[in-house]
Amino acid sequence: MDNADPLVRFVEVQKSYDGEELVVKNFNLDVAQGEFLTMLGPSGSGKTTCLMMLAGFEPATHGEIFLKDRPINNVPPHHRGIGMVFQNYALFPHMTVAENLAFPLQVRKMSAADVEARVKRALDMVQLGGFGGRRPAQLSGGQAQRVAVARALVFDPELVLMDEPLGALDKNLREQMQYEIKHIHESLGVTVVYVTHDQSEALTMSNRIAVFNDGVVQQLADPATLYERPENAFVAQFIGENNQFVATVTGLDGDIASVRFDDGESCQALAVNIAGVDTRTQLSLRPERVRVGVASDAVNATQAQVLELIYLGDHLRCRMRVHGNDEFIVKVPNNADNIALRVGEQTTISWDPNDCRALDAP
Repeated sequence: MDNADPLVRFVEVQKSYDGEELVVKNFNLDVAQGEFLTMLGPSGSGKTTCLMMLAGFEPATHGEIFLKDRPINNVPPHHRGIGMVFQNYALFPHMTVAENLAFPLQVRKMSAADVEARVKRALDMVQLGGFGGRRPAQLSGGQAQRVAVARALVFDPELVLMDEPLGALDKNLREQMQYEIKHIHESLGVTVVYVTHDQSEALTMSNRIAVFNDGVVQQLADPATLYERPENAFVAQFIGENNQFVATVTGLDGDIASVRFDDGESCQALAVNIAGVDTRTQLSLRPERVRVGVASDAVNATQAQVLELIYLGDHLRCRMRVHGNDEFIVKVPNNADNIALRVGEQTTISWDPNDCRALDAP
């Protein structure tokens, strides 16, 4: 992927529906050729509005959107050459699967032979080679979604937009389709802009993720960076499971902050996004980064009471009381040492200062 020459570019884009409140605020984003970029965020965060502006279904209030360096704000949707996959499939019920796939090709006035060849290739791509004669009502949810994906790809668009396409599927099928769409993207090299509120879905499929909140991108990065190095408290809370504490910064030594919890105890954390000494901070600590039963002189060691143990096969999900927080979660590897944990007992836990991120206070 080459971000020096993006396929899509948003420049200072804003959107307001009522002329007063901005639902998208000064949005700038480059999408590289061949990239799988996901817009992730809670309902009302602005992610779907950005996708709809790119598709041409919503006008931008301010700013410009470019496709291959061509401004497209005034280009109607059907002239943008963009494939689209919706959550509700949007298949024509009176047409067969093959006719649904042929429709965008016939609109482009392709020859009958070319239409037939492309429809066959698209159905084979989504493993539905024998389903061309069926109607949408004769398909399962997963099959209908595959047809919707095939229809978006059948005319070889450079860009495909997907708006919550797996939201109507059950958990197992949704996970299966995540991998199928990811593999189709990798094999075709088509550029995908994907919208979801499901952070695990975004982590699984994306090259990069734009995390939205309140009309603003909070962080734009690859999945590993978002999970391992969130830049603010919102991203830390929204991406993956996370233990949070509010504490006071009492000192700063290079990148390491000393902080004091409200119960008077202290620890060290990586200073990422703090206002300075004597200010409040929100600490972020992943459950899998906490060690159980280590020596009491370890860095950031503290006492914890086991409140609940849930067996999940490869690990135990342990809920503990730590610094007055009864919802402190530790993912404990399932081995002989850790099986000895008992509800109600006290144990020692510790974590590395670099795994505990001091972020902006709520």
